[in-house]
Amino acid sequence: MTEAAPGADGPAVADGGQPEPATPRRRDAARSRELLIRAAMELFADRGFERTTIREIGDRAGVDPALIARYFGGKTQLYLATVRMELGDSAPADLLDDDRLRTLVERLTRRGPGPSFMAAVLPGDNTEVQQSARTYLHERMVEPLHRRFAAEHVDRPQLRAELAAAAFAGIILARSSGAFAELAKAAPEELLPLLHDLLAASRPTA
Repeated sequence: MTEAAPGADGPAVADGGQPEPATPRRRDAARSRELLIRAAMELFADRGFERTTIREIGDRAGVDPALIARYFGGKTQLYLATVRMELGDSAPADLLDDDRLRTLVERLTRRGPGPSFMAAVLPGDNTEVQQSARTYLHERMVEPLHRRFAAEHVDRPQLRAELAAAAFAGIILARSSGAFAELAKAAPEELLPLLHDLLAASRPTA
């Protein structure tokens, strides 16, 4: 009989092709993954990505922190898992949508920028972790804008979408760094209309 690897998706399948009943071990693994994701969501929201440690996540979850590497690969992949759980799998609206922009700015103000933003502006070593972060950034930020611009028959839609996403990521990182005093202390309500106008400039007017 075949036992699923810890954290694998889908039921284990016996030699006869029929799904096996879930074993206590597999149920415990699924429960540990759930506890780690929920603890990470709380800590990332309270303290941000950089200030949250793997040990703290494990302690909050009541789970051995070594299992983060086993089930997710590391803290970055766990962070991306929390974001996917929070946002769901549905295609997001683009950054020029007022509700989408507000949600992002408010969430990033609370928890700070995660690794996908770092991957957007910092040189890296093209590790699997960084590639995962970049893929997520393109899926959630660049592609929705590209679809909008392509539908509007805007010239060079991919370039304009990447330009807007890069500007947004850079502003979020600069805001969290504290290097720009007015930007850092601006409330989301004050920042949103200015940010929307800046991003809209990536699309030519008729």
